[in-house]
Amino acid sequence: MSDSPRKILVTSALPYANGSPHMGHLVEYIQTDIWVRFQKLRGHDCIYVCASDAHGTPIMLKARELGITPEELTEGFSREFVNDFADFGIEFDNYHTTHSPENEEIVGRMYKALRDSGDIYTRTIEQSYDEKEGMFLPDRFVKGTCPRCKSEDQYGDACEVCGATYAPEDLIDPVSVLSGTTPIKRESEHYFFRLSEYEDKLREWMKVAALDKNVIAKLDEWFDAGLQDWDISRDAPYFGFRIPGTEDKYFYVWLDAPVGYMASFKHLCDRTDGLEFDAYWNADSDAEVYHFIGKDIMYFHTLFWPAVLKGAGFRAPTSVYAHGFLTVNGQKMSKSRGTFIKARTYLDNLNPEFLRYYYAAKLGPTIEDIDLNLDDFTARVNSDLVGKLINIASRCAGFINKRFDGQLSDKLADEGLFAEFADASETIAAHYENREYSKAMRLIMALADKANRYIDERKPWVMVKDENRLPEVQLVCTQGINMFRSLMIYLSPVIPVVANDARAFLNEDDWQWQDASSPLLDKNLPKFKPLLTRVDADQVQRIVEQSKESTPVAEAETEDEFISIDDFMKVDLRIARIAHAEPVEGADKLLALSLDLGDQQRNVFAGIKSAYDPAALVGRHVIVVANLAPRKMRFGVSEGMVLAAGPGGEDIFLLSPDEGAKPGMRVK
Repeated sequence: MSDSPRKILVTSALPYANGSPHMGHLVEYIQTDIWVRFQKLRGHDCIYVCASDAHGTPIMLKARELGITPEELTEGFSREFVNDFADFGIEFDNYHTTHSPENEEIVGRMYKALRDSGDIYTRTIEQSYDEKEGMFLPDRFVKGTCPRCKSEDQYGDACEVCGATYAPEDLIDPVSVLSGTTPIKRESEHYFFRLSEYEDKLREWMKVAALDKNVIAKLDEWFDAGLQDWDISRDAPYFGFRIPGTEDKYFYVWLDAPVGYMASFKHLCDRTDGLEFDAYWNADSDAEVYHFIGKDIMYFHTLFWPAVLKGAGFRAPTSVYAHGFLTVNGQKMSKSRGTFIKARTYLDNLNPEFLRYYYAAKLGPTIEDIDLNLDDFTARVNSDLVGKLINIASRCAGFINKRFDGQLSDKLADEGLFAEFADASETIAAHYENREYSKAMRLIMALADKANRYIDERKPWVMVKDENRLPEVQLVCTQGINMFRSLMIYLSPVIPVVANDARAFLNEDDWQWQDASSPLLDKNLPKFKPLLTRVDADQVQRIVEQSKESTPVAEAETEDEFISIDDFMKVDLRIARIAHAEPVEGADKLLALSLDLGDQQRNVFAGIKSAYDPAALVGRHVIVVANLAPRKMRFGVSEGMVLAAGPGGEDIFLLSPDEGAKPGMRVK
C-alpha cells in the first residue's frame, strides 16, 4: 500500500423521498460509489452512508393528495431508492431516513447548543400566506418574476436564470403554486440562526476545505452580498420535527436534512462494535468527512451546514464535492422525448455497468454539466469495454485453456511492457482521488489499446499452428491475461460486477490496488466465460420508447420545447387601441392599460414602465392576446397580454399593427 490507512466518512446528498430515482440522480451516487470503492481498494477505512430526505411541505402535500400518511409515502420511495441503487452497484454501508429517532435526537441537541450560545433567536416576520389553502407557503411554493434579472416563473427562494437569492416577498407579481391565487402577508414568530456572525469562521474553513474554484467564487459572491441570518423554522401544518418547547413550529427541512448524514452514521455505529460516532464528528476529530452534492445545493452545504456544525460544537466537513447536472442528447431531460429515464427503466433493459462506465468517462471534479448522448453511449461502451478491454482476455484465455490446460506460464514475455501498466498505478490513483475519472478512463483505455497492439503483433492464433512455438504462445497469452488483470483492478471501482467475474476467472479471492503491479504467474485458470455483451442500439431505443409510454400526455406537453401549429392557431391575436395608461402604485415595472378592442374593453397590466411614458401611449394601436385566461394579480385582474419584444429595461418595443388597422381586427 502506497500510503497509510485513512479514516474516511463519505455521504451523498439525501434523495428527496417524493419521486422515483432517475438518470440524473445516478450521476451523484455513481460518482460517490466509485470514489468510495477506490478508497477501500487502496486499503483505507472508508464508510459510505446516505438516507432518504423525508420531511417538508411537498411530502406532506403529496401524501395528502394520495390519501396516505407522509411516513407511508416516504417509506415506499425509500424502498425504491434502496433497490435501484443496489442494482446499480451502489454499495452503502448504511441507508437510513431523516424521519428517525437518531435524527430527532441530534437535531435537538444541536438546537439546544446553538440556543444556549445565543446563536438562535426569535423574530416576528411577515410571510406569504395562501388564504385558499389555509397555510403559510414555503419559498418554493411561491412563483413570480425575479427582482434582479426580471425572468418570469421563478421560485420564491432563488432565480434559476441569474442565480440571485431572495425572499418570496421580493418577487414581482408572486402567486401561490398551490392555488394560483396571490398570497397575502401574515405575521408569524420564527426562529433564526445567526449566520451573519460566521463569515470569519467560514472563510477559515474555506482555506482548508480544498473546494472547487467555482464553489469558492460562489462563496465569495455570497460573502460580498452579506450573509443573512437563516430562518430555521416553519409553521404548522408541516411534516418534520417540532421545535422543542413549541406547539406549532417545526424545524425547516434544510436544518434536519444534512443532520441526516450524522443520524445515518449514528444508526450504523449503534449496530457496529468498535465504531465510534464521536471519533468522526467531534470538533477535534482526525477523521475525514466528505459530502458529494449537486451544484444546486451548494448554498446549504457550504454556508449553513458548516456554520451550524461549528456553532453546535461539531466538526465541519473536510470538503464538499459538487458536480453538475445531467443532460441527455445535449438537452434537459424530457418526458415527452423519452429522455427523462427512470433508473428502473434502464435496469429493465441494460447492464448497469455500462452506465457506470459511461458516467466515469465523462465525470471530472468541477461543477460542469455532463451529457448522456445515447448514440455515443452505445458506441463508447461497445468500443471501450467490449472491443478493447474484454477483448484482451477473450483473445488469450482460449489458448491458455485449450492448449495449456488452463495453466499460465511462470514468467512474463515482456516485463518492460508490464512495468508500464504497473507504473501507471499511482497516476490512475491520483485521478481517482481527485475525482478526475475521465482522465483515469482515458489512461486505462490507452493501456488497453497497447495490450491489444501487443497481441496483434504477436498473433498467437498463427503461432499456435507451429508446435515449436507453443511455449511462446503461452508466454504471450500469459502476458495478455496479466495486462487485462491490471486493467480490471484499475477499473474495479467503476465496473465492480465485471471485475468480480474477472477475479473469479483468475482464481483470486480478493484484490487490493497494489495487486495490479504484481503479475499473476504459474496459476491454473478455469474456462473463460464471456464477461460482457455488446449494447444493441435497439435496447437503447426501447428505453426511450418505454420512457415515453410512461408519460401522461398532459405532462408531456408541458415538457416539450415546441408547440404544434394547431396549438399556435388557438392564440387569438387582436388589434387594440390604448385608451388609457397609468403607472401601477407599488409596482416597479407595470403600467395599467385600458384597451379598446372595438366591441369590448379590457384592462391589462404590462411590464413596460421602464420603456414608455404612459401619457405617450394613449391612442396607440397594439397587438394583444385576446383569449388569454384572466390572471389575478396583487394589483387587480389582468385580462390579456400586450405583445412586446426586447431584452428589457429601456429596450422594450411594443409590436404595432399596420396602418389602417382597426380595434378588434384579428391579426393573421
